[in-house]
Amino acid sequence: MGAVDVEPKAGKAKTALGLRKRKRLGIKIDMTPMVDVAFLLLIFFMVTTVFRRPLAMEVNVPEPGAKVEVPASNVMTIYVVEDGSILYDVAQGGLTSAGWGELRDILVLELDYNPELIVLVKVDRNARYEKMVDIMDALDEARVQRFSVIPMTDTDKTIIGAQQ
Repeated sequence: MGAVDVEPKAGKAKTALGLRKRKRLGIKIDMTPMVDVAFLLLIFFMVTTVFRRPLAMEVNVPEPGAKVEVPASNVMTIYVVEDGSILYDVAQGGLTSAGWGELRDILVLELDYNPELIVLVKVDRNARYEKMVDIMDALDEARVQRFSVIPMTDTDKTIIGAQQ
């Protein structure tokens, strides 16, 4: 593992001050066992490490200019207003206010009633970003497969303003 080289004594060499010059001893250390242990640890940690799956939602984006005709009875529109409140409309039956806690239950109920339901989420541009993320989470928890997120238009704002 380790070795010390000792050379036989030759003549006595003296320095300029008359002191005896010391010979340095050569030391050899075998690094093979340490390298083996390092690689074994590296392989162990590579094999036993579990990577976390990315927390991402797959979103399919339609082609530009694509239009799909959907009957109004199969459409649920969710409005996220600037102040963070939620209004929803199913099959153009009129706007209804909803709380954040009950949104998931409403979505599940509507999907049970109409499995062909398509959800339109209209978000005010001035609303907080976290509200849109909360809506996406509620859609995911309710297992909504077909939805669209679009910005709220001025017409939508006037309809909401007249309703409130």
